[in-house]
Amino acid sequence: MNIDQKESFPRLARVRQVFDHQPEVQDVVGAVRAAILKSKIVERIPAGGRVALTVGSRGIQGIDKIARSAVETIQSLGLKPFVVAAMGSHGGGISEGQRALLAELGVTEESLGCPITAEMDTVSLGTNRFGLPIHFDQAAFEADGIVLLNRIKPHTSFTGEFESGLLKMLVVGLGKRQGAAQVHKLGLSGLKSLIPEVGAHLLQETRVALGIALLENARERIARVVGIEPEQLLQAEPDLLNEARLLMGRLPFDQIDVLIVGELGKNYSGTGLDPSVIGRQRVETMPDLTRPRITRLAVLDLSPETCGNALGIGLADLTTERLVKAIDPTPMRVNSLTSNFLTRARVPLSLPTDQDMLKACLDTCWRSSWAEARMVFIPNTLELENLWISAALADDLAADKTLIQETEFLPIPFQVDGRIDQRRLFPHSTQGRRLH
Repeated sequence: MNIDQKESFPRLARVRQVFDHQPEVQDVVGAVRAAILKSKIVERIPAGGRVALTVGSRGIQGIDKIARSAVETIQSLGLKPFVVAAMGSHGGGISEGQRALLAELGVTEESLGCPITAEMDTVSLGTNRFGLPIHFDQAAFEADGIVLLNRIKPHTSFTGEFESGLLKMLVVGLGKRQGAAQVHKLGLSGLKSLIPEVGAHLLQETRVALGIALLENARERIARVVGIEPEQLLQAEPDLLNEARLLMGRLPFDQIDVLIVGELGKNYSGTGLDPSVIGRQRVETMPDLTRPRITRLAVLDLSPETCGNALGIGLADLTTERLVKAIDPTPMRVNSLTSNFLTRARVPLSLPTDQDMLKACLDTCWRSSWAEARMVFIPNTLELENLWISAALADDLAADKTLIQETEFLPIPFQVDGRIDQRRLFPHSTQGRRLH
Protein backbone atom coordinates (compact mmCIF):
# COMPACT_ATOMS: atom_id res chain seq x y z
CA MET A 1 0.00 0.00 0.00
CA ASN A 2 1.31 3.42 -0.91
CA ILE A 3 0.76 6.35 1.40
CA ASP A 4 1.52 9.89 0.34
CA GLN A 5 3.97 11.01 3.00
CA LYS A 6 6.93 13.35 3.08
CA GLU A 7 8.56 11.67 6.07
CA SER A 8 9.51 8.14 7.04
CA PHE A 9 7.92 6.45 10.03
CA PRO A 10 10.18 6.64 13.10
CA ARG A 11 12.33 3.58 13.72
CA LEU A 12 11.77 1.75 16.98
CA ALA A 13 14.04 -0.07 19.44
CA ARG A 14 12.93 -2.84 21.79
CA VAL A 15 13.34 -1.94 25.44
CA ARG A 16 12.92 -4.16 28.46
CA GLN A 17 11.80 -2.87 31.83
CA VAL A 18 13.76 -4.49 34.64
CA PHE A 19 11.37 -5.68 37.31
CA ASP A 20 13.98 -7.20 39.62
CA HIS A 21 13.59 -7.64 43.36
CA GLN A 22 9.83 -8.16 43.15
CA PRO A 23 8.21 -11.00 45.07
CA GLU A 24 6.93 -14.01 43.16
CA VAL A 25 5.31 -17.19 44.44
CA GLN A 26 7.02 -20.19 42.88
CA ASP A 27 4.38 -22.72 43.91
CA VAL A 28 1.05 -20.90 43.56
CA VAL A 29 -0.98 -24.09 43.73
CA GLY A 30 0.71 -25.04 47.00
CA ALA A 31 0.27 -21.52 48.39
CA VAL A 32 -3.48 -21.60 47.71
CA ARG A 33 -3.73 -24.99 49.40
CA ALA A 34 -1.76 -23.76 52.42
CA ALA A 35 -3.95 -20.65 52.77
CA ILE A 36 -7.07 -22.80 52.97
CA LEU A 37 -5.60 -25.41 55.32
CA LYS A 38 -4.34 -22.72 57.72
CA SER A 39 -7.74 -21.06 57.87
CA LYS A 40 -10.73 -21.66 60.14
CA ILE A 41 -12.93 -22.85 57.28
CA VAL A 42 -13.70 -26.25 58.85
CA GLU A 43 -14.87 -24.45 62.00
CA ARG A 44 -17.28 -22.31 60.00
CA ILE A 45 -18.86 -24.88 57.66
CA PRO A 46 -20.56 -28.12 58.77
CA ALA A 47 -19.09 -31.44 57.60
CA GLY A 48 -20.23 -32.24 54.07
CA GLY A 49 -21.38 -28.66 53.59
CA ARG A 50 -21.67 -26.99 50.17
CA VAL A 51 -19.08 -24.27 49.51
CA ALA A 52 -19.46 -21.55 46.87
CA LEU A 53 -16.05 -20.63 45.42
CA THR A 54 -16.01 -17.37 43.45
CA VAL A 55 -14.22 -17.02 40.12
CA GLY A 56 -14.41 -13.82 38.07
CA SER A 57 -13.77 -12.85 34.47
CA ARG A 58 -10.38 -11.16 34.83
CA GLY A 59 -7.24 -12.59 33.24
CA ILE A 60 -5.47 -13.80 36.37
CA GLN A 61 -2.50 -15.86 35.25
CA GLY A 62 -3.14 -19.53 35.95
CA ILE A 63 -6.62 -18.97 37.36
CA ASP A 64 -7.68 -22.45 36.19
CA LYS A 65 -4.92 -24.11 38.22
CA ILE A 66 -5.53 -21.79 41.17
CA ALA A 67 -9.25 -22.55 41.20
CA ARG A 68 -8.61 -26.29 40.85
CA SER A 69 -6.22 -26.20 43.81
CA ALA A 70 -8.88 -24.44 45.88
CA VAL A 71 -11.52 -26.98 44.83
CA GLU A 72 -9.33 -30.01 45.60
CA THR A 73 -8.28 -28.60 48.96
CA ILE A 74 -11.86 -27.85 49.97
CA GLN A 75 -12.83 -31.38 48.90
CA SER A 76 -10.00 -32.82 50.99
CA LEU A 77 -11.62 -31.26 54.05
CA GLY A 78 -14.81 -33.24 53.47
CA LEU A 79 -16.70 -30.30 51.96
CA LYS A 80 -18.53 -30.02 48.63
CA PRO A 81 -17.33 -27.04 46.57
CA PHE A 82 -18.97 -25.54 43.51
CA VAL A 83 -17.81 -22.52 41.52
CA VAL A 84 -19.95 -19.41 41.18
CA ALA A 85 -19.39 -17.02 38.27
CA ALA A 86 -18.86 -13.79 40.20
CA MET A 87 -18.60 -11.12 37.52
CA GLY A 88 -21.55 -8.74 37.83
CA SER A 89 -22.80 -7.85 34.35
CA HIS A 90 -19.93 -9.29 32.31
CA GLY A 91 -20.63 -11.80 29.58
CA GLY A 92 -23.59 -9.75 28.40
CA GLY A 93 -25.21 -10.11 31.81
CA ILE A 94 -26.51 -13.59 30.95
CA SER A 95 -25.73 -17.05 32.28
CA GLU A 96 -24.47 -18.44 28.96
CA GLY A 97 -22.10 -15.50 28.49
CA GLN A 98 -20.62 -15.81 31.97
CA ARG A 99 -20.16 -19.55 31.65
CA ALA A 100 -18.42 -18.98 28.30
CA LEU A 101 -16.06 -16.42 29.86
CA LEU A 102 -15.06 -18.93 32.53
CA ALA A 103 -14.46 -21.59 29.88
CA GLU A 104 -12.14 -19.24 28.01
CA LEU A 105 -10.09 -18.99 31.21
CA GLY A 106 -9.90 -22.79 31.36
CA VAL A 107 -12.42 -22.89 34.20
CA THR A 108 -14.86 -25.70 33.35
CA GLU A 109 -16.57 -28.43 35.33
CA GLU A 110 -14.24 -30.95 33.71
CA SER A 111 -11.06 -29.03 34.52
CA LEU A 112 -12.08 -28.32 38.12
CA GLY A 113 -13.85 -31.52 39.04
CA CYS A 114 -16.84 -29.72 40.53
CA PRO A 115 -20.09 -28.07 39.39
CA ILE A 116 -20.22 -24.49 38.08
CA THR A 117 -23.21 -22.20 38.42
CA ALA A 118 -23.54 -19.02 36.39
CA GLU A 119 -27.22 -18.33 36.93
CA MET A 120 -28.29 -14.71 37.30
CA ASP A 121 -30.92 -15.30 40.02
CA THR A 122 -30.46 -13.16 43.14
CA VAL A 123 -31.99 -12.68 46.55
CA SER A 124 -32.63 -9.26 48.07
CA LEU A 125 -30.81 -8.66 51.35
CA GLY A 126 -32.17 -5.29 52.40
CA THR A 127 -31.35 -1.84 51.07
CA ASN A 128 -28.36 0.50 51.16
CA ARG A 129 -28.33 4.00 52.61
CA PHE A 130 -29.85 5.38 49.40
CA GLY A 131 -32.78 3.00 49.57
CA LEU A 132 -31.55 0.84 46.68
CA PRO A 133 -31.95 -2.95 47.00
CA ILE A 134 -28.94 -5.12 47.77
CA HIS A 135 -28.90 -8.09 45.41
CA PHE A 136 -26.86 -11.23 46.05
CA ASP A 137 -26.31 -14.42 44.06
CA GLN A 138 -28.95 -16.94 45.14
CA ALA A 139 -26.74 -20.02 44.78
CA ALA A 140 -23.99 -18.47 46.90
CA PHE A 141 -26.50 -17.31 49.50
CA GLU A 142 -27.95 -20.81 49.86
CA ALA A 143 -24.51 -22.45 50.23
CA ASP A 144 -23.19 -23.44 53.64
CA GLY A 145 -20.12 -21.29 53.10
CA ILE A 146 -18.55 -18.88 50.61
CA VAL A 147 -14.87 -18.65 49.69
CA LEU A 148 -13.98 -15.37 47.98
CA LEU A 149 -11.11 -15.93 45.53
CA ASN A 150 -9.92 -12.83 43.70
CA ARG A 151 -7.04 -10.56 42.81
CA ILE A 152 -6.57 -7.30 44.72
CA LYS A 153 -5.46 -4.38 42.56
CA PRO A 154 -6.25 -0.71 41.91
CA HIS A 155 -9.64 -0.10 40.30
CA THR A 156 -9.82 1.32 36.81
CA SER A 157 -12.38 4.02 37.66
CA PHE A 158 -11.84 5.37 41.16
CA THR A 159 -9.47 5.57 44.13
CA GLY A 160 -10.52 4.53 47.59
CA GLU A 161 -9.76 2.24 50.53
CA PHE A 162 -11.45 -0.64 48.72
CA GLU A 163 -11.07 -0.93 44.96
CA SER A 164 -10.81 -4.18 42.96
CA GLY A 165 -10.59 -7.07 45.38
CA LEU A 166 -12.46 -9.41 47.66
CA LEU A 167 -14.99 -6.88 48.91
CA LYS A 168 -15.86 -5.72 45.40
CA MET A 169 -16.31 -9.34 44.31
CA LEU A 170 -18.68 -9.84 47.25
CA VAL A 171 -20.69 -6.70 46.44
CA VAL A 172 -20.53 -6.41 42.64
CA GLY A 173 -19.42 -9.81 41.38
CA LEU A 174 -21.91 -11.76 43.47
CA GLY A 175 -24.46 -8.99 43.04
CA LYS A 176 -24.80 -10.22 39.45
CA ARG A 177 -26.21 -7.81 36.88
CA GLN A 178 -28.83 -6.27 39.19
CA GLY A 179 -26.46 -5.80 42.10
CA ALA A 180 -23.73 -4.34 39.92
CA ALA A 181 -26.22 -1.86 38.46
CA GLN A 182 -27.34 -0.68 41.91
CA VAL A 183 -23.79 -0.14 43.16
CA HIS A 184 -22.80 1.79 40.01
CA LYS A 185 -26.05 3.76 39.84
CA LEU A 186 -24.70 6.73 41.79
CA GLY A 187 -21.41 6.93 39.91
CA LEU A 188 -18.06 7.54 41.56
CA SER A 189 -19.34 8.69 44.93
CA GLY A 190 -21.61 5.66 45.06
CA LEU A 191 -18.79 3.24 44.27
CA LYS A 192 -16.52 4.68 46.93
CA SER A 193 -19.15 4.62 49.64
CA LEU A 194 -21.29 1.63 48.68
CA ILE A 195 -18.58 -1.00 48.25
CA PRO A 196 -17.44 -0.79 51.91
CA GLU A 197 -20.96 -0.14 53.23
CA VAL A 198 -22.68 -2.94 51.33
CA GLY A 199 -19.65 -5.19 51.81
CA ALA A 200 -19.81 -4.84 55.57
CA HIS A 201 -23.55 -5.59 55.44
CA LEU A 202 -23.04 -8.70 53.29
CA LEU A 203 -20.32 -10.00 55.60
CA GLN A 204 -22.98 -10.05 58.31
CA GLU A 205 -25.85 -11.38 56.18
CA THR A 206 -24.07 -14.12 54.20
CA ARG A 207 -21.90 -17.11 55.03
CA VAL A 208 -18.49 -15.88 53.93
CA ALA A 209 -16.05 -18.39 55.39
CA LEU A 210 -12.73 -17.29 53.88
CA GLY A 211 -11.10 -14.84 51.51
CA ILE A 212 -8.15 -15.80 49.31
CA ALA A 213 -6.42 -12.67 48.06
CA LEU A 214 -4.03 -12.80 45.11
CA LEU A 215 -1.47 -10.04 44.59
CA GLU A 216 0.42 -9.72 41.30
CA ASN A 217 3.81 -8.27 40.51
CA ALA A 218 4.71 -6.12 37.50
CA ARG A 219 5.07 -9.24 35.34
CA GLU A 220 1.48 -10.15 36.23
CA ARG A 221 2.69 -13.21 38.11
CA ILE A 222 1.42 -14.06 41.57
CA ALA A 223 3.45 -12.18 44.16
CA ARG A 224 1.50 -13.25 47.25
CA VAL A 225 -1.37 -15.52 48.24
CA VAL A 226 -3.07 -14.35 51.42
CA GLY A 227 -5.81 -16.13 53.33
CA ILE A 228 -8.10 -13.70 55.14
CA GLU A 229 -10.71 -14.62 57.73
CA PRO A 230 -14.02 -12.82 57.12
CA GLU A 231 -13.84 -10.78 60.33
CA GLN A 232 -10.42 -9.47 59.24
CA LEU A 233 -11.32 -8.57 55.67
CA LEU A 234 -12.34 -4.95 56.21
CA GLN A 235 -9.07 -4.24 58.01
CA ALA A 236 -6.73 -6.30 55.82
CA GLU A 237 -7.77 -5.39 52.29
CA PRO A 238 -6.74 -1.68 52.27
CA ASP A 239 -3.16 -2.61 53.21
CA LEU A 240 -3.04 -5.29 50.52
CA LEU A 241 -4.37 -2.77 47.99
CA ASN A 242 -1.53 -0.37 48.83
CA GLU A 243 0.95 -3.21 48.39
CA ALA A 244 -0.58 -4.14 45.03
CA ARG A 245 -0.37 -0.52 43.88
CA LEU A 246 3.38 -0.48 44.51
CA LEU A 247 3.90 -3.76 42.64
CA MET A 248 1.99 -3.06 39.44
CA GLY A 249 3.70 -2.35 36.12
CA ARG A 250 3.60 1.12 34.57
CA LEU A 251 4.88 2.95 31.54
CA PRO A 252 8.35 4.36 32.28
CA PHE A 253 7.82 7.77 30.63
CA ASP A 254 5.92 10.77 31.98
CA GLN A 255 5.22 12.32 28.58
CA ILE A 256 4.43 10.42 25.37
CA ASP A 257 3.41 11.95 22.04
CA VAL A 258 2.11 8.74 20.47
CA LEU A 259 1.17 5.56 22.30
CA ILE A 260 0.22 2.59 20.14
CA VAL A 261 -1.55 -0.28 21.94
CA GLY A 262 -1.70 -3.58 20.08
CA GLU A 263 -4.84 -4.94 21.69
CA LEU A 264 -7.70 -3.81 23.88
CA GLY A 265 -9.70 -6.30 25.91
CA LYS A 266 -11.31 -7.16 29.21
CA ASN A 267 -8.78 -9.97 29.62
CA TYR A 268 -6.21 -7.20 30.12
CA SER A 269 -8.29 -4.76 32.19
CA GLY A 270 -11.89 -4.31 33.22
CA THR A 271 -11.76 -1.12 31.19
CA GLY A 272 -10.06 -2.72 28.20
CA LEU A 273 -7.20 -0.24 28.57
CA ASP A 274 -5.98 0.17 32.15
CA PRO A 275 -6.32 3.84 33.20
CA SER A 276 -3.59 3.36 35.82
CA VAL A 277 -1.21 2.64 32.93
CA ILE A 278 -2.31 5.19 30.33
CA GLY A 279 -3.24 7.98 32.73
CA ARG A 280 -6.64 8.53 31.12
CA GLN A 281 -9.83 8.06 33.13
CA ARG A 282 -12.54 9.41 30.82
CA VAL A 283 -15.08 9.27 33.60
CA GLU A 284 -17.69 11.99 33.77
CA THR A 285 -16.72 14.80 36.22
CA MET A 286 -13.41 13.08 37.05
CA PRO A 287 -9.98 14.44 36.00
CA ASP A 288 -7.35 12.27 34.34
CA LEU A 289 -4.32 11.06 36.28
CA THR A 290 -1.23 13.25 36.42
CA ARG A 291 0.98 10.76 34.55
CA PRO A 292 1.67 9.71 31.95
CA ARG A 293 0.57 12.57 29.68
CA ILE A 294 -0.26 11.11 26.27
CA THR A 295 -1.07 13.37 23.34
CA ARG A 296 -2.27 10.72 20.89
CA LEU A 297 -3.35 7.18 21.81
CA ALA A 298 -4.34 4.56 19.25
CA VAL A 299 -5.45 0.91 19.45
CA LEU A 300 -5.02 -1.63 16.66
CA ASP A 301 -7.18 -4.64 17.60
CA LEU A 302 -9.67 -6.24 19.98
CA SER A 303 -8.42 -9.35 21.73
CA PRO A 304 -10.34 -12.53 20.84
CA GLU A 305 -10.80 -13.14 24.58
CA THR A 306 -12.92 -10.00 24.99
CA CYS A 307 -15.63 -11.51 22.73
CA GLY A 308 -16.39 -8.26 20.94
CA ASN A 309 -16.67 -6.16 24.12
CA ALA A 310 -14.71 -3.03 23.23
CA LEU A 311 -15.41 -1.18 26.46
CA GLY A 312 -12.51 1.23 26.90
CA ILE A 313 -12.23 2.16 23.23
CA GLY A 314 -13.37 5.64 24.28
CA LEU A 315 -10.00 6.07 25.99
CA ALA A 316 -8.32 6.06 22.57
CA ASP A 317 -8.12 8.85 19.99
CA LEU A 318 -7.81 6.65 16.91
CA THR A 319 -8.36 3.03 15.93
CA THR A 320 -8.63 0.75 12.91
CA GLU A 321 -11.69 -0.09 10.85
CA ARG A 322 -11.16 -3.80 11.57
CA LEU A 323 -11.41 -3.18 15.30
CA VAL A 324 -14.69 -1.31 14.83
CA LYS A 325 -16.05 -4.15 12.68
CA ALA A 326 -15.12 -6.64 15.44
CA ILE A 327 -17.23 -4.86 18.09
CA ASP A 328 -20.24 -6.73 19.43
CA PRO A 329 -22.47 -3.90 20.68
CA THR A 330 -24.52 -6.04 23.06
CA PRO A 331 -21.95 -6.87 25.79
CA MET A 332 -20.41 -3.40 25.51
CA ARG A 333 -23.82 -1.78 25.87
CA VAL A 334 -24.75 -3.93 28.88
CA ASN A 335 -21.37 -3.32 30.55
CA SER A 336 -21.49 0.45 29.94
CA LEU A 337 -25.09 0.99 31.02
CA THR A 338 -24.50 -1.11 34.15
CA SER A 339 -21.35 0.80 35.10
CA ASN A 340 -22.89 4.20 34.30
CA PHE A 341 -19.59 5.31 32.70
CA LEU A 342 -20.63 6.00 29.11
CA THR A 343 -17.68 8.01 27.78
CA ARG A 344 -15.45 4.94 27.70
CA ALA A 345 -17.67 3.30 25.10
CA ARG A 346 -17.47 6.10 22.52
CA VAL A 347 -15.87 4.83 19.32
CA PRO A 348 -13.10 7.15 18.05
CA LEU A 349 -12.06 7.92 14.48
CA SER A 350 -11.17 4.74 12.61
CA LEU A 351 -8.82 4.35 9.65
CA PRO A 352 -8.41 1.54 7.09
CA THR A 353 -4.95 0.24 8.05
CA ASP A 354 -2.30 0.46 10.74
CA GLN A 355 -0.21 2.58 8.39
CA ASP A 356 -3.05 5.06 7.93
CA MET A 357 -3.67 5.20 11.66
CA LEU A 358 0.00 5.67 12.52
CA LYS A 359 0.31 8.46 9.97
CA ALA A 360 -2.70 10.21 11.51
CA CYS A 361 -1.16 9.87 14.98
CA LEU A 362 2.13 11.38 13.89
CA ASP A 363 0.46 14.17 11.92
CA THR A 364 -1.67 15.22 14.90
CA CYS A 365 0.62 14.69 17.91
CA TRP A 366 1.68 18.34 18.02
CA ARG A 367 5.25 17.84 16.80
CA SER A 368 6.77 19.73 13.88
CA SER A 369 8.24 16.53 12.41
CA TRP A 370 7.68 12.81 12.81
CA ALA A 371 11.29 12.36 13.93
CA GLU A 372 10.56 14.45 17.05
CA ALA A 373 7.69 12.25 18.17
CA ARG A 374 8.15 10.48 21.50
CA MET A 375 6.51 7.23 20.43
CA VAL A 376 5.87 4.06 22.45
CA PHE A 377 4.37 0.76 21.27
CA ILE A 378 3.05 -1.82 23.78
CA PRO A 379 1.14 -5.08 23.16
CA ASN A 380 -1.59 -4.24 25.71
CA THR A 381 -1.82 -2.43 29.05
CA LEU A 382 -1.17 -5.56 31.09
CA GLU A 383 2.11 -6.88 29.66
CA LEU A 384 4.56 -4.01 30.03
CA GLU A 385 7.91 -5.69 30.47
CA ASN A 386 8.77 -5.30 26.77
CA LEU A 387 8.00 -2.21 24.72
CA TRP A 388 9.27 -0.44 21.59
CA ILE A 389 10.28 3.23 21.59
CA SER A 390 11.38 5.84 19.07
CA ALA A 391 14.75 7.63 19.04
CA ALA A 392 13.15 10.77 20.46
CA LEU A 393 13.07 8.93 23.81
CA ALA A 394 16.78 8.04 23.72
CA ASP A 395 17.74 10.53 26.43
CA ASP A 396 15.04 9.20 28.76
CA LEU A 397 16.23 5.67 28.04
CA ALA A 398 19.83 6.53 28.92
CA ALA A 399 18.81 8.20 32.17
CA ASP A 400 16.70 5.31 33.46
CA LYS A 401 18.72 2.39 34.87
CA THR A 402 15.63 0.16 34.94
CA LEU A 403 15.43 0.21 31.12
CA ILE A 404 17.60 -1.98 28.91
CA GLN A 405 17.81 -1.39 25.17
CA GLU A 406 17.79 -4.78 23.45
CA THR A 407 17.87 -3.87 19.72
CA GLU A 408 18.97 -1.09 17.42
CA PHE A 409 16.34 1.30 16.08
CA LEU A 410 14.64 -0.77 13.39
CA PRO A 411 11.93 -0.14 10.78
CA ILE A 412 8.38 -0.85 11.89
CA PRO A 413 7.51 -4.34 10.52
CA PHE A 414 4.52 -3.70 8.26
CA GLN A 415 2.89 -6.58 6.45
CA VAL A 416 1.68 -6.36 2.85
CA ASP A 417 -1.86 -5.46 3.96
CA GLY A 418 -0.64 -2.46 5.94
CA ARG A 419 -0.86 -4.18 9.32
CA ILE A 420 1.93 -4.07 11.87
CA ASP A 421 3.30 -7.54 12.63
CA GLN A 422 2.55 -7.61 16.35
CA ARG A 423 3.62 -11.20 16.87
CA ARG A 424 7.06 -10.32 15.55
CA LEU A 425 7.34 -7.34 17.88
CA PHE A 426 5.92 -9.11 20.94
CA PRO A 427 6.56 -12.86 20.61
CA HIS A 428 6.12 -13.45 24.35
CA SER A 429 2.91 -11.44 24.72
CA THR A 430 -0.61 -12.84 24.65
CA GLN A 431 -0.67 -12.12 20.92
CA GLY A 432 2.52 -14.11 20.35
CA ARG A 433 1.46 -17.04 22.54
CA ARG A 434 -1.66 -17.57 20.46
CA LEU A 435 0.59 -19.06 17.77
CA HIS A 436 1.29 -22.07 19.99
